[in-house]
Amino acid sequence: MIAKYKLEITGLILGAIAGWCYWYFVGCASGTCLITSRPVNSAAYGAIMGALLLSMFRKEPRKTNVTNESNI
Repeated sequence: MIAKYKLEITGLILGAIAGWCYWYFVGCASGTCLITSRPVNSAAYGAIMGALLLSMFRKEPRKTNVTNESNI
């Protein structure tokens, strides 16, 4: 399972790290920001975005569409 979803897992890890770094270096001074007010929120949001971003690069096997040309 890990080999099958290695892009998504990599995106989760990198996104969580990026989200935490965003909270640490930029953050939200007032505490009213929904995503950046707490490190858990930033890391979770980053993990989801990272997984979605890297899942776009997954190559699915092509399905061949076999048609019966004798009916034409």
